[in-house]
Amino acid sequence: MKSIFTRLLSALPVVWLVVSLVFLLIHLVPGDPVQQMLGDSATAADLARLRHQYGLDQPLWAQYLHYWRNVLHGNFGQSMRLHDSVLHLILTRYPYTLALTFCALAVAVLLAVPAGVLAAVRRGGFVDQTIGLISLTGLSVPAFALAPLLILLFSIHLGWLPVSGAGDGSLWLPQNWPYLILPSFGMGASLAAILTRVVRSSMLEELNQDYVRTARAKGLSERRVVYGHALRNALVPVVTVLGLQFGALLAGAIVTETIFSWPGLGRLVVAAISARDYALVQGSLLCIGLSYVAVNLLTDIAYRWMDPRMRS
Repeated sequence: MKSIFTRLLSALPVVWLVVSLVFLLIHLVPGDPVQQMLGDSATAADLARLRHQYGLDQPLWAQYLHYWRNVLHGNFGQSMRLHDSVLHLILTRYPYTLALTFCALAVAVLLAVPAGVLAAVRRGGFVDQTIGLISLTGLSVPAFALAPLLILLFSIHLGWLPVSGAGDGSLWLPQNWPYLILPSFGMGASLAAILTRVVRSSMLEELNQDYVRTARAKGLSERRVVYGHALRNALVPVVTVLGLQFGALLAGAIVTETIFSWPGLGRLVVAAISARDYALVQGSLLCIGLSYVAVNLLTDIAYRWMDPRMRS
């Protein structure tokens, strides 16, 4: 528990640094958010009044301290473009991004673990070579190229799945779940290709360990040796890759959400950056940074659950 708490504390400066850099960089980008909101016909008095309302007439260091003071009090500010609370906008959109990200992770794991184990067990054979070719193809095709192909095949030509959007009503209604399938496969395909290679390599290493030979010498079935003994230890590096790739999926969700018109946090960030909506960009990236911290913490806990040697 002490080591987990130490990792959590060490990750907080990273979140602070990321949001601080974003705060500085977005203020350096050319463009006036107040001018964009009011248009070219706005008077100087109108511009000055709105800048004062959002605190944009203060020095940069004062805006920075004011932002973090509000964050520590649970106030993420007000969106200049949408005229709504930043916290409310994040809580509305972030569940969609989380659902898409976890579904993509599930797709990747469900495809990669059986394929990687099968490739390791059939090492050097036709099955291993076929799985290697498919994983190489998955690595070579980016999400922004795969997504339109999925839409053309499964939505337009076959008509099996909806093209875009998230359906009507709540995300958790079963009738809206088909809208998750194509975006999840679009995001999870490249991760599945990476995980397949990691699982195969890790399984080959575990199958050559002494405890596996001992289990075979005791007369255990090959299925029990592979899935009951070797696989659990082989999944430790897979957890590492999943923890690292979670952030990559959140970043990739911006592209996927744009292509599939998915109402997640990624599309919200893109629109906020275009409108120079400072508070919304900072709040969204702070949310993503805290997600990194949470995933790293969960990864450490998973290590200790899967490998008893790490508990000491």
